[in-house]
Amino acid sequence: MNGSTSHTRVNQSILGILEKRALKWLAERMPAWVTPDLLTAIGFVGSVIIFAGYLLTTIDVRFMWLASFGFALNWFGDSLDGTLARFRKIERPRYGYFIDHVVDTFAEVLVFVGVGLSPYVRFDLALIALIGYLMVSNFVYIVTYVSDEFRISYAKLGPTEIRIIAILTNTVMLVAGTKQYRLPFGSFTFFDLVMMALIALFYIGFVVIVLLKANQLSHEDTLAQNNKK
Repeated sequence: MNGSTSHTRVNQSILGILEKRALKWLAERMPAWVTPDLLTAIGFVGSVIIFAGYLLTTIDVRFMWLASFGFALNWFGDSLDGTLARFRKIERPRYGYFIDHVVDTFAEVLVFVGVGLSPYVRFDLALIALIGYLMVSNFVYIVTYVSDEFRISYAKLGPTEIRIIAILTNTVMLVAGTKQYRLPFGSFTFFDLVMMALIALFYIGFVVIVLLKANQLSHEDTLAQNNKK
């Protein structure tokens, strides 16, 4: 990050303000034995539960509730670990950034592969969505390096909003089941349609934010060069 170990966090998501207040409230009440590393582990356990929940829907659709619980647990651990470290003033910026995003990568793979192994989403769609999500994640990490700005949300959507969308979709699937919806280009479940919407969001959004950021950096670098003359 331009040689520094700190960056500005930017969260302008729909629930950003409420989430920040909730995390602060939780951090103030965490017992001493709860550490940021423990919370990171809890968040990862949540992603394992998500994977297991989706996989077990091949046996019974009610395991969707297990997947939804996993999303809630993942939010608790993944969102609170950094807040707790900052609240207790025990930040380890490079270590925390490294571990958090390595764990996030494994978690993202588990979630999307789990969805693809369920009877509700085509495996190819799940993998295409995973690639899109990882592309956006890589963009965030690159921008953090070149601009010292860690932007958590784009277009008012962040990881928390994505988790809520997933939980709401799980709830709908409990009712809709594997019912197929026929479209001009094939038959798809409701979950397939949600996944295709996410794919469009990830890929189109990636192109837009890359172009906007490239234009901004080009303008800033040109100004910097002119100021040196």
